[in-house]
Amino acid sequence: MTTTHHATDETLMRFAAGTLAAGPAIVVEAHLASCPTCRARIGTFEALGGAVLEDMAPTPLSAKALNDTLAMLDDEEDAAAITQPPLAPVEIEGIRLPDALRGCDIGRWRWIGPGMKMSRVGVPQDPDANLILLKVGPGRALPDHGHVGTEFTYIVSGSFSDKFGTFRPGDLAEMDDDVEHQPVVDPDGECICLAAMEGKMRFKNVIGRMLQPIFGI
Repeated sequence: MTTTHHATDETLMRFAAGTLAAGPAIVVEAHLASCPTCRARIGTFEALGGAVLEDMAPTPLSAKALNDTLAMLDDEEDAAAITQPPLAPVEIEGIRLPDALRGCDIGRWRWIGPGMKMSRVGVPQDPDANLILLKVGPGRALPDHGHVGTEFTYIVSGSFSDKFGTFRPGDLAEMDDDVEHQPVVDPDGECICLAAMEGKMRFKNVIGRMLQPIFGI
């Protein structure tokens, strides 16, 4: 899978530091699984973080710290020795989803407009996470909209186009609050996306504003 749209450096640094909110972090994790370019960049950021830690003054440890650490390593080795059965794929109605969604509560598809369905995704560690799956039919256009905060969208299958180009499986569309766009699904098949919002969508037309309570975003 070749990706052409990537996460920003700021987002990758937040992900590496663990400061990205749960919903966006799941979307970025899905993208990282299919994007060697972003995996390499995040490895660089993690290495820089390690270098910073090396330059910090050491903190004295308690006398039993070594024994506690060795005991933890023994427990991990014992756990690793137990053969684990392969994990079942994450799916919705037979459609394979990113492994980043493992452990999440995938809701059923709900109609939200002509040719459009949505599944709300529950994130156990953050019940307020604004994370959804969208399924949009071929040739359908989403309402023209902007964002309050940043929108993160990972393309699971199919493709869509907007003024920034064409987004295909594995790509990440990261749109901040300066962006207004209208994604249109390409005509050769439906598109399924995983999307998270740091804020709310800002619809430009009446239909979009009518749909906002249904979207909940």
